[in-house]
Amino acid sequence: MLFRQLEYFVAVAQERHFARAAERCYVSQPALSSAIAKLERELNVTLINRGHSFEGLTPEGERLVLWAKRILAEHDAFKAEVHAVRSGITGTLRLGTVPTASTTASLLLSAFCSAHPLAKVQILSRLAASELYRRVREFELDAAIVHTAPDEARDVDLVPLYEEHYVLLSPADMLPSGATTLTWPQAAQLPLALLTGDMRDRQIIDEAFAGHAIAVTPQVETDSVASLFAQVATGNWACIVPHTWLWTSPLNAEIRAVEMVDPVLKAEIALATNSAGPGSPIARALAASAQELALDQFFDAQLLGLTHRR
Repeated sequence: MLFRQLEYFVAVAQERHFARAAERCYVSQPALSSAIAKLERELNVTLINRGHSFEGLTPEGERLVLWAKRILAEHDAFKAEVHAVRSGITGTLRLGTVPTASTTASLLLSAFCSAHPLAKVQILSRLAASELYRRVREFELDAAIVHTAPDEARDVDLVPLYEEHYVLLSPADMLPSGATTLTWPQAAQLPLALLTGDMRDRQIIDEAFAGHAIAVTPQVETDSVASLFAQVATGNWACIVPHTWLWTSPLNAEIRAVEMVDPVLKAEIALATNSAGPGSPIARALAASAQELALDQFFDAQLLGLTHRR
């Protein structure tokens, strides 16, 4: 059994198409099919249902593709470890983030890249937390910045990064003069633009309103926090966002931020890495950088400065 055979098998499983898998692996389709057929003979098991085209993995193939991904990840980690011994951390860090953590990732990466200047980074920031957890477990990502979720956290290690608080942003004329906090019932009286219902932050916000027997129906919904800031800037809507976005978007005299209270909600954000084996050097290095940060203090200071601004 060769690593190349496992690479071809994983590529077919992910692309679900022999020609695309062959193109991805830079080989001809007959060569790819032959290598996978040889792997099946060596293992004495059928991995792929074949007709005129790819028809899915067999039950055995579904189980063994996870092992193939793990073997390939460990192989890549071994080669990366050798490079790290010789010349420090190199290669590309594959990092995923939930959309609301996409800007805070820069703070973590600033520390990481300063310590490891030869490393490169690729960021995916439009995936749901459940998909990010899956990709970390299946070695498709080196790490992900996610909301902690006990039901998703199997086979991953979590390094706490910070806790999100929630703030309401609105045109200044929508809020009482001098207010620094707002209750959820008060916020429900305003014209709201909110995140879409599939996003974890929106679900937390809805739970807060539900605690007051309130169901909100925002006129505008979006999966982009940046888009919410734009809605507020028009002067027509208020929005509720994690306070961790405030440092990237300076507010002017026409827009105010107030902290949501009664209750004050907090959502823990963590760095997730695969817990199998020693892990890749680049993932371990990122986790080490994360453990040295004090992001809660940074974000809380930003919140205090903005909500008490005159």
